[in-house]
Amino acid sequence: MIIGVPAEIKDSERRVGMTPTGVDELSAHGHRVLIQSGAGVGSGFSDDAYRAAGAEIVSEAADVWGAADLLVKVKEPIAPEYGFLRKDLTLFTYLHLAAAPALTQALLDAGTTAIAYETVQLPDRSLPLLAPMSEIAGRLSVQVGAQQLLGPAGGRGILLGGVPGTPRGRVVVIGGGVAGTHAAQMAVGLGAHVTIVDLSIPQLRRLDERFDGRVDTRVSTRSTIADLVADADLVIGSVLVPGAAAPKLVTLDMVERMRPGSVLVDIAVDQGGCFEGTHATTHTDPTYRVHDAIYYAVANMPGAVPLTSTLALTNATLRYTLALADLGTDAALAADASLRAGLSIRGGEVIDTRILA
Repeated sequence: MIIGVPAEIKDSERRVGMTPTGVDELSAHGHRVLIQSGAGVGSGFSDDAYRAAGAEIVSEAADVWGAADLLVKVKEPIAPEYGFLRKDLTLFTYLHLAAAPALTQALLDAGTTAIAYETVQLPDRSLPLLAPMSEIAGRLSVQVGAQQLLGPAGGRGILLGGVPGTPRGRVVVIGGGVAGTHAAQMAVGLGAHVTIVDLSIPQLRRLDERFDGRVDTRVSTRSTIADLVADADLVIGSVLVPGAAAPKLVTLDMVERMRPGSVLVDIAVDQGGCFEGTHATTHTDPTYRVHDAIYYAVANMPGAVPLTSTLALTNATLRYTLALADLGTDAALAADASLRAGLSIRGGEVIDTRILA
């Protein structure tokens, strides 16, 4: 099979869909791997490193897309790439189609088989290809939130950990899944006062045990979120409904009650965001103000740490990429229910109806 890996063209996206190690594995299985020239530079991988692993370096994106049977990316195709979609192509990448109607229509029109990383799901309901980026986004959310709280950035001018004789910053994490857990871990490490909000009492119990009582836990209700947000310095939104749009749990009325210079980081922005008023931003222009609060809603947060992210992503995706290449799309999907859960669009039809919810 021919596997293509193009350069990412989304704003400030320096990740790449495969490492040289991944190329080496696919080459050892007898597959042909095409890498667009320069695709790995942002993640620290040169064209020579890919050549040494067995890849062919191709100059133009159109040639990578045009020759590939299986196209492996990081981020969803954007408008300049829609023309590369075709019926006999399998696309394997993050898609987040519930928040991308134009891309959904482009995939339907082209008849492309689209498999979404974020909805590949194991029997225990965990999301193995979303988890590594959720871990990274969760940890980054506190770093970028702390940066936006600085006075020169327009924030409240508060140090999350405080110093003796001063109050610690108050961090509210909405959603106690993978991203929320890692956000809480970073915030606790900085010495902040941390509260995690989640619908699941069993999950809150697990978090209480994990953090040995160093975080407060609350069951998610509208009034609870409103009270916590009003008193927060930093709010992390990490709510996930796999494959579907995120619910808007923080309203504009709640944001209006926050102290000037407070910060909200919406990790759920790829799925439409869990704050009212969220719209996707970029690493080039990451923030905007809503009332007197600062929103950070970069849609590819892990792209800020491309080496870490690319290594973590390939670690997770490679086994599935190998299955698709070795068996072919049909047989690989038939053999693995977890991979089959990622199938979003095929033959001009929506397979994962959560996209339309």
